[in-house]
Amino acid sequence: MKTKLSAIARFLLFFGIGVFFIWLFLRNLTSVEKSEILNSFRNANYWWISFAILLGVLSHFLRALRWKMLLEPMGYITSNRNTFFAVMIGYIANLALPRLGEVSRCTILTRYENVPFNKSFGTVITERALDLIVFIFIFFLNLTLQFNKLSEFIDQKIYQPMAAKFHLSMNLSITLSILVLGIAVLFAILFFLFRKQITRNSLYIKIKNILLGFFEGIKSLTKIKKLGLFVFYSLAIWGLYLLMAYFVFFSMPETAKLGIAAGLATLVFGTIGIMIVQGGIGIYPAIVAETLLLYSVEATKGYALGWLIWSSQTLTIIFLGSLSLILLPLLNKKVGLEKA
Repeated sequence: MKTKLSAIARFLLFFGIGVFFIWLFLRNLTSVEKSEILNSFRNANYWWISFAILLGVLSHFLRALRWKMLLEPMGYITSNRNTFFAVMIGYIANLALPRLGEVSRCTILTRYENVPFNKSFGTVITERALDLIVFIFIFFLNLTLQFNKLSEFIDQKIYQPMAAKFHLSMNLSITLSILVLGIAVLFAILFFLFRKQITRNSLYIKIKNILLGFFEGIKSLTKIKKLGLFVFYSLAIWGLYLLMAYFVFFSMPETAKLGIAAGLATLVFGTIGIMIVQGGIGIYPAIVAETLLLYSVEATKGYALGWLIWSSQTLTIIFLGSLSLILLPLLNKKVGLEKA
């Protein structure tokens, strides 16, 4: 009972945060601006959105193939069909609760492919570690390519208002350098003074175990037979993520002329939004709107585009995840009878 109540509470918390971000953005809009957003939905070219959905499905399939490659060195050859079903069910589970998807997809492979849960879960940790590395690379690539735009945006939207409020006279780069250095020194001092208490803290131990699992996962990549193909899948997955966001740009005349750099920025900051709020509900469209201000796109148009990207991919996950839940037992009747 406590576990169920905890799960419900977490779901309501993340859902509530998403609703809050929706309210936060919409509360200052006039009726005319709200009407503009609705008109953007009505007039969008849904053929481009359909192409983006197909790219999204392809990225999910490549993720299933990549997962298979992680399982093979341990002697487990899973079917493409069941692995894909497991991935999609994992995605739909993650929309409800964080980390539930990882458990769900490993449970499915245990039942239908006889892969021990602990071994499949280890490969999921490896996947997450690799995705984090690729994302960090993309993040810094985006930062490098668009440094001038980003620094100008931070200066106008964050630093200048703060400088006016607190009467700061130093330029942005010097202030940020001092701030980062000060925080680093403060953390170092606190860790030195309270290192015994910190190293016994449950949060510290959890973070330490996550980092150890991260490095163990990376080391396990050396056992993969076709490492080149594995790397290709990993890069292709994120390349498809970029294209499925960028293709939606062409569905609206206000964003159709933007370059791939805008798509990259949308991918990076949108992904951060999904990390912050489960599934990105509410926050993803707001982040896309703020990101596209860098490219002189009106906030209402950027917000509409964010909803088009988010809703198309989320509905695809819900549809394919639900379909996978239905088809999985039907196409594996023999396994179902043996387990009964």
